[in-house]
Amino acid sequence: RVQSPADRLLIVRANSPLEYPAQGVEVRPLQTILVPVLPPRASLGQLGAHPQVNLTASLGTLGVAAVVEGVELRGEGQRQLALGAPRLDHLNRQLQFVTYTNTEFHPDTADIVQFSTDGHDAAFAIRIRHPPTPRLYDPGEEEGEEEEEGEGKEGNAGDRGYNISALVTIATKTFLRYDKLRSLIASVRRFYPSVTIVVADDSQRPEPLRGPHLEHYLMPFGKGWFAGRNLAVSQVTTKYVLWVDDDFIFTPRTRLEKLVDVLERTSLDLVGGAVREITGYTTTYRQRLLVRGGGAGGDCLRTQPGFHHRLAGFPSCV
Repeated sequence: RVQSPADRLLIVRANSPLEYPAQGVEVRPLQTILVPVLPPRASLGQLGAHPQVNLTASLGTLGVAAVVEGVELRGEGQRQLALGAPRLDHLNRQLQFVTYTNTEFHPDTADIVQFSTDGHDAAFAIRIRHPPTPRLYDPGEEEGEEEEEGEGKEGNAGDRGYNISALVTIATKTFLRYDKLRSLIASVRRFYPSVTIVVADDSQRPEPLRGPHLEHYLMPFGKGWFAGRNLAVSQVTTKYVLWVDDDFIFTPRTRLEKLVDVLERTSLDLVGGAVREITGYTTTYRQRLLVRGGGAGGDCLRTQPGFHHRLAGFPSCV
């Protein structure tokens, strides 16, 4: 399961007599929750002889799960709820039982609840959504368990024991260049004998590709790179996919474990490495993408050479 800092419950401590949740309050559509509204941090004298708290919602109704003796309630089951009591401790106790019920269905939105008492006002959000479905992946064999033979080992102690076969699928799109494609497959098999390779092929006269852990998908002639990429990626069932051109070659320096390590230990979704051409020239794609707001015609996407910063924990990565 993945949790964002935006999901954490934060309480705003009292600079005014009010304490309330700044974020982290969630309810399923059309369901009910207890609202973590905290008691006013004030004495009876500061709030007057008969302290009162008002709550107002827009996408649901407010109520109480239990009634505390001596507390006056107005608007229970409606969008506006008023609570008052001659004793502050009774009012504080009643606030622990305030409920919110979503009444207007929306799969992902928020209701801004207004919260006030005796000249002090605040607002907080109740997020309305279905809980995200957890993304579950097969972690593969435990370290030390069965390991397939090959010239390259798919994970070792120095690579944190990653089972690359269970985590990564290699995908490519080919057109006519079967000699290059077969060289790519042979090089992958040398170092990663059990990693699945997915090939999307829109050649006019397809040639058969055979071998273990190899999936060859034929397309209409000349369908194109974008369609081929989408087809290949749609067949991936592992956590990660490595996209390569059909004329790439794996070498002893091709370490998928290093790429997986970055993805597993950071919040990044995309990593890449240097590509060394046959001439010896090495290129690395380092571009910053910037979105500039535009007018009625749309926004602009600009690219600039460079990078944002070095990656903590990975001194050779930016």
